[in-house]
Amino acid sequence: MIRGTCLAIAVGLGATAATAQGVRDHTRSNAPRDTTVTESQSVELTLTVIETARRPLQTWVRTAGAPDASGRVLTALVPPPEAGLVEVGQRVRVFPPESKSSMNQAKITRVTRERGGAKVEATIPVRPGHDAEYYVMEIVVERGLFLAVSNEAIIEEGDRQVVYVEQHPGHYVPHEIQTGLKGELYAEVRHGLEEGDRVVTFGSFFIDAEHKLKEAGQNTMSDAHLHH
Repeated sequence: MIRGTCLAIAVGLGATAATAQGVRDHTRSNAPRDTTVTESQSVELTLTVIETARRPLQTWVRTAGAPDASGRVLTALVPPPEAGLVEVGQRVRVFPPESKSSMNQAKITRVTRERGGAKVEATIPVRPGHDAEYYVMEIVVERGLFLAVSNEAIIEEGDRQVVYVEQHPGHYVPHEIQTGLKGELYAEVRHGLEEGDRVVTFGSFFIDAEHKLKEAGQNTMSDAHLHH
């Protein structure tokens, strides 16, 4: 008899949970869960929206180069796998470690493949106005054209990557995306966006915070309806 009573209670609890879930689903709004930003907020935040488009992606290979006696030729070692990306003719940004503002432009003039990497030489057209034992070298590698979005637009949420797409002026909807190659300024988009989608870059974290507050408020209202 006790066993039968327990089974009846368990079945009753399951039915109650199913009913509660049904009420919860019924009371949830079916409206698009967008986030609205007023014109004044947009101005205060200097909200920036740009179109998703095919763009050239660049990655920078960073290493340290030692100057020769002339001060114009820098020699550096690049380890794998980046060594395979370096080629003669690539642009190089050169500056002393303590002063990035004192930057010179250079070019890769020699690449010697070695076991465990590559030995590279970069030549600066004019001797720098300062002497340093070592210089930071940022070798600019062009990776090609990709459908891309600004790195500033991407919000990392654990394993998820989210951007906010402008549905119409002042209204923004979260889109989960999948990225591929990461460049210095842009990331390749493999899934989740189409060419021409207008995505929030500067100000995306504010939009995300507003969206999460709105979602939390909707869930609170749903719970209140459920308990009444």
